[in-house]
Amino acid sequence: MKACVFIQTNHKQITGAIVAEHALRRYSTNNDKFDVQIMDTRDYPFFAAREGQEYLRDGVKRTWMNDDLQSFTPTRFMPPKLMGYEGRAVVIDPDIFAVTDIWELLSRDMHGKAIMCRMRSGPKGLIDKCMASSVMLLDCAKLPHWDAQKKFEAMFDFTQDYQPWICLKEEDRDTLDFFEAEWNDFDKFTLQTKMLHTTRRKTQPWKTGLPTDWRPAERFRLFPPAAWVMRARRKLFGEYAFLGNYKQHPDHNQEVFFFGLLKECVEQGKISEDFLRNEMAQNHVRHDALEILAKTPDLPPAPLHPLTAISQAA
Repeated sequence: MKACVFIQTNHKQITGAIVAEHALRRYSTNNDKFDVQIMDTRDYPFFAAREGQEYLRDGVKRTWMNDDLQSFTPTRFMPPKLMGYEGRAVVIDPDIFAVTDIWELLSRDMHGKAIMCRMRSGPKGLIDKCMASSVMLLDCAKLPHWDAQKKFEAMFDFTQDYQPWICLKEEDRDTLDFFEAEWNDFDKFTLQTKMLHTTRRKTQPWKTGLPTDWRPAERFRLFPPAAWVMRARRKLFGEYAFLGNYKQHPDHNQEVFFFGLLKECVEQGKISEDFLRNEMAQNHVRHDALEILAKTPDLPPAPLHPLTAISQAA
């Protein structure tokens, strides 16, 4: 079976993407059965071509900024076309780190469905019924209508809204099914976690202390006046005004796990210290990253779950 894991990223999240690829390979005993491909927005010119133009997001016109932390999200819909509409694909965000063999997900019975994922958490999932496209298992042959560039371009003539697209609301519900939440664990790290998603952007472990460089939502269905305030802030003072800095992740174990993976990337030459210093200079990685690495204990060899050793060390 043709199979590939695709990792989305842009220039701001490239460190996370490289670490994510390392984790996939580290915890798999089936590395000969699948490929891994990093999808960097810089490799697809249609992103740069729309810089500074208005697009439709959740009924509001926003300015497209390739410098935004999450400008990579439209690439989630590229894998079927990149696979020639054949085989299986898993697509993940660059802040998602495997702790088990991804082949277990790639090879599972999809019961004839085209897409498997989980629901979003919080109001997005409960009220909006938004599905989490941050991790998807795809049967590419069943998705011939997926053309990410065409959908992306349609956002700029306002015939396509970003939000229902990213939430999979436009897909035939009969073609979707759900996998266990542990395959996309939102900032929850337990012995049952299969892929850890450090989804709260404010507390991503490699960003602590840096200025906020992502744009918050401007539609709050439970309290619409909050959206008016956020929109006014952006228009009067700029995209990132008054958003503060990244905070330390509340779960120390998640920070230790990420830096344990990053330490291995440096030791194995997948990431150089010069690369990290350059990322720190650009405010893509926290400025004390090298000091953190020097204090980070080694992770136990796979397949031992990292949390076991981290908890014992603590």
